[in-house]
This record gives sequence, structure tokens and C-alpha cells, in this order.
Amino acid sequence: MTEEQVQETAKAAQAAAAEFRKSGLSKRKAFYVALARLLEENREAIKSANAQDLAAAQANQLSDAMMDRLTLGDGRIDDLIQAVGEIELFEDPLGASEGRRLENGLMLQKVSVGIGVVGFIYESRPNVTIDAVALCVKSGNAVILKGGKEAIYSNEILSEICIKALKEVGLPEGLVSLLDCSDRAMVGYLVRQEGLVDLVIPRGGHGLIRRVVEESLVPVIKHDAGNCHIYVEETANQAEALEIIRNAKTQRPGVCNALESLVVDESIAAEFLPKLKEALADVELRLCEKSLKYLPEGTPATADDFYTEYLGLILSVKSVSGLDEAVNHVQEHSSGHTEAILTQSLKNSELFLQQVDSAVVLCNASTRFSDGGQFGLGAEIGISTDRLHARGPMGAAQMTTYKYVVRGDGQIRG
Repeated sequence: MTEEQVQETAKAAQAAAAEFRKSGLSKRKAFYVALARLLEENREAIKSANAQDLAAAQANQLSDAMMDRLTLGDGRIDDLIQAVGEIELFEDPLGASEGRRLENGLMLQKVSVGIGVVGFIYESRPNVTIDAVALCVKSGNAVILKGGKEAIYSNEILSEICIKALKEVGLPEGLVSLLDCSDRAMVGYLVRQEGLVDLVIPRGGHGLIRRVVEESLVPVIKHDAGNCHIYVEETANQAEALEIIRNAKTQRPGVCNALESLVVDESIAAEFLPKLKEALADVELRLCEKSLKYLPEGTPATADDFYTEYLGLILSVKSVSGLDEAVNHVQEHSSGHTEAILTQSLKNSELFLQQVDSAVVLCNASTRFSDGGQFGLGAEIGISTDRLHARGPMGAAQMTTYKYVVRGDGQIRG
């Protein structure tokens, strides 16, 4: 595709979004029914396309984490169908309003509306093709998809299924389009469509995020790396803490809400770290100088380790002298995604939750709960690490903006 073709795609998406506002909003329920049915009917074709991507990924020696993100087995197809059904049943995020009558008699309403045309740039995970489309249609938006080359066949069939569902229920096809997944130039073309694309959402590694932010002429909401921390405070229930840490690190190590860095109060480090090593026997521990005193056979951590999103079975470990040092360490090294404290101290839990400025903060729970589905959003287009417009898991409601509607009966301004 050329830049001119991307521009034409964006124009078609803009026209489709305008048409959607005229007559299509009442047809959204039918779209979800059709999409869920088509996903089921095309289950074997989806797995066949995904097998092509997996074979290429294996030949290119992609990491285990990337292979996991790429895989679309029956279980994940079931999850997609379930997410589509949940989004269908959600309260309509469009048209919700708050209003009041002004002193001059004007009736003022603040009404939620779709953003317009969303450019969604993502890597590895083809399942988010369906999440992105379902959430954008629910929130009154058109979406232009730019997936990664590692998922080209999976993304193609999933986007075709979405377009077929749109056609079946009489919605404009231009609401969903897929750019050439194999060509990195598409990213630059898409983010320069000022006036046609209203928002760009990049979801992927730091390099992708940085490129989009630097090149975009369109507003961006970043879904950046998940360098997630857990702080084991001195009063923590250690048996419970080990279970939480194991879940956060090993249940799915290749996802953005997996634990990447553990912070341990040094008053319990001598007792706790040997237990940690036993509980995480399959995880490489990269240890700060203090922590190495208790696990001298461990791997010394470099300064870069504490900034790294490993997406694999590696964990950095930092020993600290109390809550203040723990908070300072997290704030310095965090990507602003998700952090947790494990403690039995109400005072320290509240201080941590108040002082740590990430999109999601938890007490006595796994970082793996930082997830749109777990938060009751049905699905998410990603987890925003920005502060403006949306922060944390972005569901349908976070994919809207608003306009003011004013009704009068002849008022003029004096």
C-alpha cells in the first residue's frame, strides 16, 4: 500500500463513521450476534491461518513469550466469542448525558459520542483484532488496524470476519480496515493522517511506542511496556505472598501485566528470599547487591535490569530499607502500568496506594488482575499508561468523547 492508499482508507473510514452516526447505531446489537456466530463458524479456518503464523514465528525463532501471545487455540477463540457477547450486553456508552438549565433559560446537555476514526497499531496478539473492532463499534468509532507481520494471516482472517459481520447487518464496511501488516511504513503513513484519523493507539514494545509518539500528527494514547512491581512489605503473610508472586510472574509471563520486578523489605529478606528461590525454581532471579547476600549463587542485576520488561521467566529483585525506599524505587523504574503491595499493615498499604502513581495499584493481589475483562469491561483495547483522556484498561466507555448540546427558545447574548 502507498501513502495515498492509506489516505483513501482513512477517508473511507471517516465517511463510514459519519454514516454510522446517521443510521447504524441501532444495528450494533445485530453486529455482535453475527460476529460471534462467524467466529464459531470459521473456527477451523482461524486456527489454520494462525498455524501459518506460528510456523513462520518458529522458523524465525521468536521467543516463547511471543509465541504465546501469537497463539489462537480453541480456548482463546472461545474467549473471543465470550468477549463479543459481553460487549453486546454492556450499557450503551453513547448518548449518556448530564444536563442542566442555565439562568438564561438555555438547556445544556453534555452527551457522550464516538471519537471518530481510531488508528490502532499493535504487535503479536491477533486476538486484540476482535477486541479492538468490538469496542470501537460499541463506542461509535471506525477503526483502522495495523497489526504486526508475525500475525499477518491471523489478522487477515479476523478482520475479514469482522467486515463480513458488518455487511450482514447493513453497517458500512469502512468501519473496519486492515493495513498491510508486513510493511512497517504503514505506521508512518497512518500517524500522518491529520484531519482524517482522530486518535492513534499504539500497543506494543517501547520502540513502537516511541516511534509513534515522535512521528504522529494525530493525538496518541500510549499503551506502553508493563514493567510491573510487587513490594513485599515486612508484615506480609509470606506464604500468601509467594503464591501471589508465582501467579503474577509465571501464569502468563509474556503479557503486559505480568510481574517483572520484585521489591523486598530487607528486614525479611534473609528469611524470604530463599523461599522465593524455591517457589520460583523455573525463574532466573537478577539480584541487587543487598539481595545477593542472601542468595550468593544468584545472578547480579545490572542497572538496566530494573527498567526491563522481560516478558519471560526472569525477575529482577531489589531489597529496600522500608516503605519510602520501596516507593522511590518503584517510581523511578516503573513504566506507569501496574504495581502492588503485599502487607498486613493498613497504614503502609494506604500510603503505598496513595503515593505510587501508576495506572493500576493493588494491595494483596496479583498484578495479573490489571485487565479489562477482570475489571468488568468485557474486553479492552489496551491498558493506557497515559494520564489524559483515559488511564488503565480502556473499554468501550473510554473510547468515547463528548459534545455539548444546547437547546434554546430564541435567546440572544447581551
